[in-house]
Amino acid sequence: MQWTPISKQAGTELAACNMPDYEHARARFTWDAARAALDGLPDGRGLNIAHEAVDRHAAGPRAGRPAIRWIARSGEVRDISYAELRRLTDRFAGALAGLGLARGDRVFALAGRVPELYVAVLGALKAGGVFCPLFSAFGPEPIRSRMTLGSAKVLVTTTALYRRKVEKMRAELPELRHVILIDGDGSLPDTLGFGVLMAAATDDFTIAPTDPEDMALLHFTSGTTGRPKGAIHVHGAVVAHHATARLALDLRPDDMFWCTADPGWVTGTSYGIIGPLSVGATLLVDEAEFDAERWYRTLQDQKVTVWYTAPTAIRMMMKLGIEPIRAFDTASLRFLASVGEPLNPEAVVWGREAFGRPFHDNWWQTETGGIMIANYAAMDIRPGSMGKPLPGIEAAIVEHRDDGSVAVIEEPDREGELALRPGWPSMFRGYLNEEERYAKCFADGWYLSGDLARRDADGYFWFVGRADDVIKSAGHLIGPFEVESALLEHPAVAEAGVIGKPDPVAMEIVKAFVALKPGFEAGEALRRELLGHCRKRLGAAVAPREIDFLDDLPRTRSGKIMRRLLKARELGLPEGDTSTLESGT
Repeated sequence: MQWTPISKQAGTELAACNMPDYEHARARFTWDAARAALDGLPDGRGLNIAHEAVDRHAAGPRAGRPAIRWIARSGEVRDISYAELRRLTDRFAGALAGLGLARGDRVFALAGRVPELYVAVLGALKAGGVFCPLFSAFGPEPIRSRMTLGSAKVLVTTTALYRRKVEKMRAELPELRHVILIDGDGSLPDTLGFGVLMAAATDDFTIAPTDPEDMALLHFTSGTTGRPKGAIHVHGAVVAHHATARLALDLRPDDMFWCTADPGWVTGTSYGIIGPLSVGATLLVDEAEFDAERWYRTLQDQKVTVWYTAPTAIRMMMKLGIEPIRAFDTASLRFLASVGEPLNPEAVVWGREAFGRPFHDNWWQTETGGIMIANYAAMDIRPGSMGKPLPGIEAAIVEHRDDGSVAVIEEPDREGELALRPGWPSMFRGYLNEEERYAKCFADGWYLSGDLARRDADGYFWFVGRADDVIKSAGHLIGPFEVESALLEHPAVAEAGVIGKPDPVAMEIVKAFVALKPGFEAGEALRRELLGHCRKRLGAAVAPREIDFLDDLPRTRSGKIMRRLLKARELGLPEGDTSTLESGT
């Protein structure tokens, strides 16, 4: 179905946009100019994300403006001004220094959307540490593997999460020196109380010299095979966070900005903390999980102006219909955006019907660190499209040659791999301790995204799918290998293959195919047991939602399970070339 383009904003709204003319902005943009829009540390001591997000505002006329407006699960509202956020993050940075945190040490956080988490993130960056987020819905195994790979020195979490997911494996994390419990008082063995540490610290902390290329963030992302990859980002990434927040999300200092992303994911860091604070906006944080009526009331009562949410949430709201929204006044909304997976055209159009504004889709990855391609306030939207590249970003569609090189596809509407010209500030600088894996992401002067896409004749990019087997579920990337490994831990499982199965709400769900060892019988009881085993090991966000039993799994002659063939058979699609299959499968 062809969807009619949605016209850009007009008149005074267009004139007020941060980027009223896309082509003009692209022609004039430079990353040097974007860097000049930030202050840098005093006395030329470098660039630090926390200084740009907090301290420079706290030292000026915005000191008293709310940096964070937090809504507790109970509905209680608490404002934290830029001045207060500076004081709190200084205290936490000093507390970490007092614990012996060295430059480059990893500070992990496993928590929901509570104020202490945001203090910990920014305080760790002030102290010269590297912040590493963990998704609170992870089970023990994903947590253990990421903390081990990242050489976690400090963990900030809650008592409940620690007792359920970390305490029993503490001995397997020999480099973990300190566990700081947000709601603790130090009485639990081998833990420290967040409040106790903060009370003993001082309000004044001087950020040490920080080079723009110093590591600041470590985000783990799932791969098709093997262990998770730790994508390294540097303090200089704040230049891109600030520029993209302004240009892609049209964020301004007086905005009430709501990013619904969980802080355990890269979006929750780049645009749930750094981007909006670097602009000087107020960041709205709701502790509660998705509830449509609560969300609509929040939009109304907090007069949210810019809203950044996920396609899964949008589709869940669409299922409930427009009528529930009519009871609320959402006229304060100026700009709506979506991230995490492609936004279907119906959802773009539905936004205008439901909220008076269309949703603006955009595209980026953990590795890019920030938005790379977007639909902008001052540009016509083509529903279903990712939009056009940001100023300062060169994107292309490339095809792979037999010799390992790539060539740019010039003809419009031909599918290929989406590639970006390296050099933007938030580009990842490596995979932790995996130089060869990092090198494979580049060819002939291009970063290869692993996403298949096409570019139309007018320069709009359209997502086609993943080039590998990574599963996109509710905005999260899930590596099939991690799920398969958990299944193979069960004594009944001989083989396991995992795919992403299309789902109208989550985009994909995790589905597993299992072959059993002799002596075990397939049936509903064992299926439930395996599902429970995976939820316990991996957490609900990663565990499979469906499991089917097969006598044998299709595999190549070299022994590799063919997930592609499992998916084709599940969906009734052509099986393609099966010449490399073992006989009998």
